[in-house]
Amino acid sequence: MNPSTVHTRALRGIDAPRVFVEVGITNGLPGATVVGLPEKEVRESIARVRHALRSSGFKMPDRSVTVNLAPVELPKSGGRYDLAIALGILAADGQIDPSTLSGAEFLGELALTGAIRPIPGVLPSLLAAAHSRQIMFLPKENAGEGALVRDGQACAVSHLRQLVERLYAPECREFIPYRGDDFEPPEYSDIRDVVGMAQAKRALEIAAAGAHSLLMTGPPGAGKSMLAKRFAGLLPPMSDQQALSTAALHSLKGVPLNKRWRQRPFRSPHHTCSGAALVGGGVHPTPGEISLAHNGVLFLDELPQFGRNVLEALREPLETRNVVISRARYSVTYPARFQLLAAMNPCPCGFAGDPRRECRCTPEAVRRYQGRISGPLLDRIDLRVHVSRPAQPVVAHAPQDGPASADLRERVLEARRRQMERSEKRNAHLEDAELRVHCVPRRQGRELLESAARNLALSPRACGRILKVARTIADLGAARRVNETHIAEALALRGRDPG
Repeated sequence: MNPSTVHTRALRGIDAPRVFVEVGITNGLPGATVVGLPEKEVRESIARVRHALRSSGFKMPDRSVTVNLAPVELPKSGGRYDLAIALGILAADGQIDPSTLSGAEFLGELALTGAIRPIPGVLPSLLAAAHSRQIMFLPKENAGEGALVRDGQACAVSHLRQLVERLYAPECREFIPYRGDDFEPPEYSDIRDVVGMAQAKRALEIAAAGAHSLLMTGPPGAGKSMLAKRFAGLLPPMSDQQALSTAALHSLKGVPLNKRWRQRPFRSPHHTCSGAALVGGGVHPTPGEISLAHNGVLFLDELPQFGRNVLEALREPLETRNVVISRARYSVTYPARFQLLAAMNPCPCGFAGDPRRECRCTPEAVRRYQGRISGPLLDRIDLRVHVSRPAQPVVAHAPQDGPASADLRERVLEARRRQMERSEKRNAHLEDAELRVHCVPRRQGRELLESAARNLALSPRACGRILKVARTIADLGAARRVNETHIAEALALRGRDPG
């Protein structure tokens, strides 16, 4: 019999390249072989497929079966190929008509009963199938992801037998309707609930407007975490493309999507997390916390408590806004366009410089504690502010203070609009050559920055970041040129090293 070919999708980072499942059956001893760079779980799929076929009323050929997964150089892992392998065997053995498989792709893991189980990473495959104008058959539990692709055609099935029936009766196929516009509005806590802290709120506004990173230093209970949790509410709503790319990364990780899938992510990993958990990796690479925070916020509380190697891994993604995970045979790239917010105490006990509590740490202990954050990483953080505890205790019925998140968000939207009209990117993402075009300060501002660079021994990178922050401050004030006032505020918000 002629070999059959079934189409499915692999995963390589955020991409989902097409895989051709070729099945050939020849005379010989009964058995099945899977070739094409399969991982162990893919080789084990034959055992699952054999039982699933029998449970669904089909039979496994009693001859030699060869399954080739092409292209050969692409590694294959997981149970996502089970369904395509089963259909390829049925088509090659003449149990179903191969023509029913044309124009379609298949994803799903098979249970021994023939039930089709959900798999991670369906959304990237759906987007790729929609681009190729292919119908995607997927597990019923993954139907929610199919509803997010506007131009796609997806059909959810729960059993192998049901799938075969749908192949022979196209009129019975129930395509998943698009429900991408059916979502619950994002919910964020209002920044007005935080009493006082005018400088910190101003820093959050500037960080949101220009996509700048921010470090807050202060004693325990000062409100650093409260401010960070309200930061996402200052950011503009995500566009359709941003929401889909973020949802695709969460799909790769197996994170279930809910009605608030368009809400900007807020990721706050514990300081005990490993480098692979933060950046991504593993035997079969998956996104880490910084990619799950794509188009959202990554908040690192107790920053010095993170491992030194873990923190150093942040340096490149902060510059390139991508994560590249390399293996011996291949590498994958995940987007990581996140905003970094970090918080730390000034010393191990947390009360260095606090007027109401005595610090019990020795100078050497303070130096070691602050030295856990390297200079190169600090140089990449645009804004550093000190957050002090309120002078008076805050009672539960204290009135709201300062502008609301909605008001600040409107100012942020207007500032971002000016940036996009001028350079088509956020100020924090400007290249060095673009600084000389869009961030040239007036003479007094230039002299102030040059004086600060000499007196504070600022690196060229630090000076460039100060100019970017000053440009954002000017945008918030609707100023065409960066002047001395903008440079002065940027220098003040740059602050000094923690402590």
